[in-house]
Amino acid sequence: MSVVLWHIPISHYNEKVRWALELKGVGHERRAPPPPSHVAVALWLTRGAAHTFPVLEIDGRAIGDSTAIIAAIEERFAGPPLIPDEPGERARALALEEFFDERLGPYSRQLVFHELRADDGGLRRFAATVMPDRLTRSDLAVSAFARGAAAFTRVRYRVGPEAAAAESRARIAAAFDRLESELESGAGDYLVGDRFTVADLTAAALLAPVVAPPRAPAEPDPPPALVEYRDSLRGRCGFAWVEETFARHRGEPVRP
Repeated sequence: MSVVLWHIPISHYNEKVRWALELKGVGHERRAPPPPSHVAVALWLTRGAAHTFPVLEIDGRAIGDSTAIIAAIEERFAGPPLIPDEPGERARALALEEFFDERLGPYSRQLVFHELRADDGGLRRFAATVMPDRLTRSDLAVSAFARGAAAFTRVRYRVGPEAAAAESRARIAAAFDRLESELESGAGDYLVGDRFTVADLTAAALLAPVVAPPRAPAEPDPPPALVEYRDSLRGRCGFAWVEETFARHRGEPVRP
């Protein structure tokens, strides 16, 4: 069976899918067209059904959206199950996946890009992480990419206004509150039951840009404002949980 993952190496939604594939031991090829060309590629692959990555090609289909991809992986491959069989646990795991997908993921991404854009040289450092190696040696190409990234993130992710960044910080705080509340109500280190599920995977992957745990996707040197914000969260038990979850379950990622 041919499995191809179209992804953005630095993206947290893409990390969610990479982690699931590696956890289940699914051999696959990775392709990473640089942003913003990924929008056109995603539209072409999915015949207009998805406009961003990740996209997984499997069984002659191109599946967009990390939630749909993980459901397809779970259906087709053995290995550690990510979605519980017990109906109550299954419903809870999927509800938590949706919560972190919708109420956290866009905001952790938005805040990181806000701080990169506000920092002198931040988007140039970002460009070096996603551009083809041969182009990173050209200052003109890096500058052009950084300008394009500024325009793209402003339109796509509302990056720029301080009010949007303030909303993102509030959403991230609410996500930590929910994470910690769910952990306190459970019986151990997992959000649902007594083992790692899609709920843990989603929460940890989508908080990775905020926490920057070891084994998370490589990031450009963070601007001082992001480092300060990150440090302000270190006392939260949810912050430590993300670090511990990566350490316990991520293993050494297969780099693109």
